[in-house]
Amino acid sequence: GTYVKGTNDEIEEFIYRLLDVTDDEILTRSDLDSVLVNMFNHIFQLKGSQPESSSHCFMVETFLNAATFSKDHEGRDKSMSFEDFKSWCTLVPSVKKFLSNLLVPRDPGRLGSKVPKLQYSENIDSSILLLRDEYAWHIGGALSHEELEEWKLLYHSSLNGLSFNTFLGNISNGDEPTVLIIKDREGYIFGGFASQPWERHGDFYGDMKTFLFQLYPKASIFRPTGANSNLQWVCLNLLSSRFLLGLFPLPFQVEAKERLNPVPPISPPYAYGSVAVYVANNMHLQCAVNFSSETIPNGIGFGGRINHFGMFLSASFDQGHTFSCTTFNSPCLSKTAKICPEVIECWGVVRKGLEQETTDVVKCTVLERFKEDRHMLNLVGIANASE
Repeated sequence: GTYVKGTNDEIEEFIYRLLDVTDDEILTRSDLDSVLVNMFNHIFQLKGSQPESSSHCFMVETFLNAATFSKDHEGRDKSMSFEDFKSWCTLVPSVKKFLSNLLVPRDPGRLGSKVPKLQYSENIDSSILLLRDEYAWHIGGALSHEELEEWKLLYHSSLNGLSFNTFLGNISNGDEPTVLIIKDREGYIFGGFASQPWERHGDFYGDMKTFLFQLYPKASIFRPTGANSNLQWVCLNLLSSRFLLGLFPLPFQVEAKERLNPVPPISPPYAYGSVAVYVANNMHLQCAVNFSSETIPNGIGFGGRINHFGMFLSASFDQGHTFSCTTFNSPCLSKTAKICPEVIECWGVVRKGLEQETTDVVKCTVLERFKEDRHMLNLVGIANASE
C-alpha cells in the first residue's frame, strides 16, 4: 500500500529499506554491491545480451563510487543514511527508475529497464567505442522513454580525426539531441547531453533538458539547477564558408591576416570590420568573424560562464577545461580542471517520427543548413557563390 499510494518520500524510504539485503537495518556498500549486480543481470538479460562478469564489476564500482556512506556505527564500517540514499538517486536516476518499478510486471520496455540500441557501421570495431550499453543505460536514466529507442554514432575522433569542422558537419544534419563523450589522458570519461542542435551562437542557449554526466571513475548525472540559463555554448570564429578564388575582387579592403600555409599571395588583401579574409592551403577562401578575438572562446561548452565552463572543448579539439558550476551543481568532471582529450565521441538520439524530416534536411545545401555563413556571404555581396 505504501509503494502504490504513498508520497514520494515514503516510496523512497520503502525502496531504501528494501535494499537492506542482510536485514540488519544497516545499508552497507556490500548490500548495494549485491543489488547492482542483480540489477545488471536482470536488465541485460531482458535486452538479450549478458555482459561479462568483469564488465559487471567495472560498472558496479563506478556506481558505488558516486555513493556516500556517512552513517557511523561502532565497530563497523559506515553505512548509507536515508539522506545519502536520496542524494545517490539524484546522481544515478537510472537506478531509482528501476527500483521504483520493481512491482511492475517484467517487461524489457519497463521504466528503468530500457537500454538504447546503439547503431554504428559494421566495419567499426566496437572496442574503440567509449559508449557501452551500461553507460547508455546510466545516461538514459535522465531521459524520456521515447529518447531511449536508438542512438546513432555521428562522430568518433579515431575514425573522423580531431577536426571541429568535421564534428559540426557530422552532427548538424538534423534536430535530434546529442550525447557528447570525452575520454581524457587521465583516463576519466565524462560528457554532456545536448537537448538542442549544435548551432553557432555568440551566447549561451539551450533548455532545461541539457545535463552533464560522469561515466568513469564514477557514474553521476548533473541536471540544471535553474540558477542560470547558461546551458549550451558553441562558437566558431573561423566560418566554413568557401568559394573559389575566381570570385575576386571583393568590395572592401583592409590589412592581410596570417595565412594557414605558404601560398601565392593575394593582391590586394581584403577584410572588412571584424571580418578577415585569407587563403587556406586548399586554395579556397574562408572568412573569420572576430578572428583575433580572445574574449569569445572558440569551441563547445556546457554551463558555467565564458572561460569558466562546466565543460568546454576548444575548436582545436586538443584541449579544454572543466570547473564546478552552479548551472548543473556539478564538480570538476576530471582529475584536474584542464582537459587533454584522448577520444571524442558523439551520438545522435534518433527520434523515429523525424526520420523523414532528417533525410530532407540532409539533402539541402551546406549554406541552407548554416545560416550564419549565408549571412556572411550576403554581407560581402556574393550570396549565391555556392550555386
